[in-house]
Amino acid sequence: MIRLATRSSAQARTQAEVVAHAISAATGETTELVFVETLGDIKRDVPLHQIGGQGIFVKEVQQAVLDGHADLAVHSAKDLPSLQTDGLVVGAWCARRDARDALVGNTMSGLQQGATVATGSVRRRAQLLTMRPDLAFIDLRGNINTRLGKIPEGGAIVMAVAALEVLGLTDQIAQILDPSVVVPMIGQGCVAVECRVGDAATQIALQAVDHAATRRAVEMERAFLAELGAGCNMPIGAHLDEQDVFTAFMATGDTAADRHVVHTQSVAGVADRLQLARDIATQCRNKLQ
Repeated sequence: MIRLATRSSAQARTQAEVVAHAISAATGETTELVFVETLGDIKRDVPLHQIGGQGIFVKEVQQAVLDGHADLAVHSAKDLPSLQTDGLVVGAWCARRDARDALVGNTMSGLQQGATVATGSVRRRAQLLTMRPDLAFIDLRGNINTRLGKIPEGGAIVMAVAALEVLGLTDQIAQILDPSVVVPMIGQGCVAVECRVGDAATQIALQAVDHAATRRAVEMERAFLAELGAGCNMPIGAHLDEQDVFTAFMATGDTAADRHVVHTQSVAGVADRLQLARDIATQCRNKLQ
C-alpha cells in the first residue's frame, strides 16, 4: 500500500488520483489517498499574500509524510517553496499541463475602460497592468467552482489553464494569455510528488510518473526563484517553454506606478541552466534597484 497525502479540493484530489493510478499501473501496488487540511484551506477569507504566500498549501501535507501517516505528498508545483524541506525530496515532477493563465468572463479587448478583474495573485495583477493600466482589481479566493461564480459584472477572473483542464472546465475560458506577457508562476501546470529521504522503494515507484522534460523546466524556474530568496515578496514569474526559451518577469509591486522587467532568452545548448537561471534572477533584481 502506497499512501498519498493531498488536499481534499476537487483539483487536488483529481491530481492525486492521476498520480495514484499511474503508480498502481506501473508497480502493481495498491494506493490510498490521505486527505489533509492546510492553512490555506482554513483561512479562505484572507488574501494569500497576507497569510504567507508560498507554502500555505503544502506544509501540512508534507507533515503527514514526515509523521508517517502517508508515503507521498502530492502538490501543485507552483505552491511548493523553492527550498527543499528537511527530510523530504521531490521524487517526481509529473508531465506538465498547459502552464498559461487565462481570462474567464471576458477577453482583454472585451474589458471596458476601468473594468474589474478578480485575482488573488499579485503577479497576475502586476502583469495585467502592464497591458491595461486602467483595470481595477479585487481579491479572489476559494475552490475552482467558487471562483467561477465570482466573475465581476462586465469583468473577468484570472485562472490557471491547468486547473481548468484538471476538472474539464476549459470551455469556460474566454482568452488564454500570452505567456511572454503574462509569465506563468514558477512550476505552474506541474504536479510535484515528495517522499521521505532514504525511502528507496517509494522513490523507485515514483519513476513511473517523473517526466524528464518537465523536471528540466521546473527545476530551472525554481532556481530563478531560489536565487531571489524565500523572503522575496515581489511579483515574479518564470517559465521555460518547449522551445527552450526562458522568460522571467519581476516587478516592484502590483500597481500601475510600479516598475517591471521582462527577460527572455533561448537556453538551447546551455550546459548549466540552473546557474543561468540564478544569473537572470540577479540581473532582473539589479535592474529594479
